[in-house]
Amino acid sequence: MRSHLLNDATAESYRRSVTEGVERVADKLAATRGPFTGVTPAELAPVIDAVDLDKPLGDASAALDELESVYLRDAVYFHHPRYLGHLNCPVVIPAVLGEAVLSAVNSSLDTWDQSAGGTLIERKLVDWTNGRIGFGPDADGVFTSGGSQSNLQALLLAREEATAGRGGWEGPADLSRLRIFSSECSHFSVQKSAKLLGLGMDAVISIPVDRDKRMQSVVLAAELEACRAEGLVPMAIVATAGTTDFGSIDPLPEIAALAAEYGAWMHVDAAYGCGLLASPTRRHLLDGIERADSVTVDFHKSFFQPVSSSAILVRDGATLRHATYHADYLNPARTVAERIPNQVDKSLQTTRRFDALKLWMTLRVMGADGVGGLFDEVCDLAAEGFALLAADPRYEVVVEPRISTLVYRYVPAAAASPEDVDRANLHARKALFASGEAVVAGTKVDGRQYLKFTLLNPETTAADIAAVLDLIAGYAEQYLGETLVHA
Repeated sequence: MRSHLLNDATAESYRRSVTEGVERVADKLAATRGPFTGVTPAELAPVIDAVDLDKPLGDASAALDELESVYLRDAVYFHHPRYLGHLNCPVVIPAVLGEAVLSAVNSSLDTWDQSAGGTLIERKLVDWTNGRIGFGPDADGVFTSGGSQSNLQALLLAREEATAGRGGWEGPADLSRLRIFSSECSHFSVQKSAKLLGLGMDAVISIPVDRDKRMQSVVLAAELEACRAEGLVPMAIVATAGTTDFGSIDPLPEIAALAAEYGAWMHVDAAYGCGLLASPTRRHLLDGIERADSVTVDFHKSFFQPVSSSAILVRDGATLRHATYHADYLNPARTVAERIPNQVDKSLQTTRRFDALKLWMTLRVMGADGVGGLFDEVCDLAAEGFALLAADPRYEVVVEPRISTLVYRYVPAAAASPEDVDRANLHARKALFASGEAVVAGTKVDGRQYLKFTLLNPETTAADIAAVLDLIAGYAEQYLGETLVHA
């Protein structure tokens, strides 16, 4: 079986296998006519269950043949212009090239002696991103698996800073006194992180949002004051720059001022909105982010990178010491004095892929303006989509988009109960997914069922949005018609 190991003797076999794989995927991408086939778990599970993993096929061509039926045929294809569902982007070719290179070389970014130039490339990209944020020379960071991990690490640093006396807190480390403030539209990973950090999800104080779905800084100020009056410690404020549901951006300058006043760590979850850092026209929407203590970015959302590509950035690199542990067999303490750049000193992960290479290749081929221009296109498209929805009596739209998300729902012309309208919208989403014609997301607003376009594909057009709205209305009307008949 040594013939399957990638080395100097098998380089030609590697070339042939990868070329065949690339050709098959390219053919599939070219032939895809919809974002999904509509296959159900009940239909696909028996196909995969029938595979006997203890009986290998023997060669890559046969495995690729099989892969067509177990994966490629029924995959959800984000590159299709009518995939309008979750925060999944089509990917740029230079990043896919980087993925191929990093997978083959297989560097591990935990220590210098496993990655060499990979370490320096990641550090260069961290510095580049910090420069875009507006952080100073003391800033640092590290790539992560995604926004949830980045948020977890940011709140870990905040917890450790709070228990070390940040904000004037003195005395024993009573974690039950720590509080985190975030908007009611913030990512669920804030609550999840609080639980993982031993604080409990009740430690997160949810701040209401305004009509534009932005955190109300006046309410935040009142809650911070109440926290102080009760002898509690405002550990962190999490501002969101691009909420998952609405793409809303919290008032960063006002939040920064309150964080400074109350000695709280300010974290900006810009997992979605980080594409604005490269935008030629919309960078101002992130004004105030430079005052944060930490920032989450997901390049695999608005930088059009393959999953995964994320990072946690900090204004003061010294705070990353809270994630440091020296193991004699990996990163002994002496390597710090020897100035050996081990990224594991900053990371919650040990073994870690060289995901930074994908962004490196993208910037070296396309440049930041090229990436930011693509994100500008989807933001412009969202504005067109909002105009369509606002003018269509079949729909109500929640809020004008700040970046590229639209939340809306079908409203029938005839009288129907709120519950029937909820069920009609949910049915329309499911029926559309089952048809394979398009993919949209769903959420709830004030307890009611809504639908969502997450626009991250510059190839999507206003005509695509209009066509999907017609499909949704048709499915919803069909459902309501059948419901009224049987009522």
